[in-house]
Amino acid sequence: MHDYPALIGALHAQGIHSLLAQFTDIHGVAKGKLVPVANLKEWVEVGAGFAGPSIWGTGLPRFGPRSEYYGRIIPETIRPLPFMPGVAHAVCDGYADGVPLETCSRQLLLKAVERLRSRGWTMWVGIEPEFFLLNKRNGRWVIADDGDQLSKPSYDLKSIHRNAAYLDDMRQTLVSLGFELQQIDHEDATGQYEVNYRFDDALAAADRFMLFKIAAHAVAERHGMVFSGMPKPLAHAPGSGLHFHVSITNAQGEAVFSSEQDTLGLSPLGHQFAAGLLAHADALSAICAPTVNSYKRLASSASASGTTWSPVWKSYGNNNRTCLVRTVAGRLEWRLPDPSCNVYAAIAATLLAGLDGIDKALVPPEPCDVDLYAKAASGAALPPALPRTLIDALDCLANDTFLAEALGHGFVEQFLAVKRQEWSEFHQAVSDWELNRYADAY
Repeated sequence: MHDYPALIGALHAQGIHSLLAQFTDIHGVAKGKLVPVANLKEWVEVGAGFAGPSIWGTGLPRFGPRSEYYGRIIPETIRPLPFMPGVAHAVCDGYADGVPLETCSRQLLLKAVERLRSRGWTMWVGIEPEFFLLNKRNGRWVIADDGDQLSKPSYDLKSIHRNAAYLDDMRQTLVSLGFELQQIDHEDATGQYEVNYRFDDALAAADRFMLFKIAAHAVAERHGMVFSGMPKPLAHAPGSGLHFHVSITNAQGEAVFSSEQDTLGLSPLGHQFAAGLLAHADALSAICAPTVNSYKRLASSASASGTTWSPVWKSYGNNNRTCLVRTVAGRLEWRLPDPSCNVYAAIAATLLAGLDGIDKALVPPEPCDVDLYAKAASGAALPPALPRTLIDALDCLANDTFLAEALGHGFVEQFLAVKRQEWSEFHQAVSDWELNRYADAY
């Protein structure tokens, strides 16, 4: 039971008058509303009300007891927002008619974590957000920093100097929100950065990433820029990933995946988990790389910087960044996700696929100890590739009976409907590329 008067008093003492009751729609976008702190008991036990059909992917009707989406606040997630004085952020779980909503992605992850907890295990996830700083000028999107033009821009200190005010604002904001920062660097494309912070358990890691995006958007806007999680905004430069560093501990706190005797540093369970990821990789692409643009990133293509780390082939290897699964220090780096994913659904699907590998004792392919991009250039045989387009990935998800059942048919049906509509709209649009190539050609 919560001591609501004490919680309300503590928030008022910090100058907090409102809560930003925030949930995540099926696209992975933060949504919500402001509600008064004084009614905290109602927001926790009943929830803040929203019109269900007005939210992407709920599947709720226009009338009746299930037409209302209720976001129930989790008190432990309440944190004052430094960029909204008097307001504290609060994460919500989705309910309808008093029961957990199966199309709520946070509820999806809760169920997956409970499945793991029944084994006495805990999943830990370190998330590595990569992003671009953009602006819109004369109707076109461009990188915000005109001086950021190096042909090989990784670790560019001059760009960091020019954007020091923004980066330090981000640092201060994230630290005040409880992030334990590890590094901030300029990434491998012009206008691209990465912020690394400490790992957490699966649910907290997903909550924290959503808070990171909310803060990043607000801070960028304050500095006259746009924070972009678009996977590949620049055609001839690397895109942005959202790598998951995944590990599991047992009830005694021991690392389930780790083995010092193995050449990859993995235990048999670690190899089996990796095998599950590779076995379900095609369907996982739909959840982890869920936009038309995602498949511009997931392509073997030349990069202006001369380097690209995009995962294309279903393989795993020891500290091999050209593989889909990279093993490092007794954990797995899952390199498929990008920042456009719904992070709750992506972590849940990753966990469920890996557990399927363990439950079925799946055997992964031989570890890869070569540069797959160099191998592709030589014309040698390669491991199977990921789906090439969003619609291919969606079809793979629809046909993966295990993953659809494990995630829940209600969520998967809504996800497929929303994303197939996105694909349809993409094919009805006429791009600049088409106009430049065809307008006067015939």
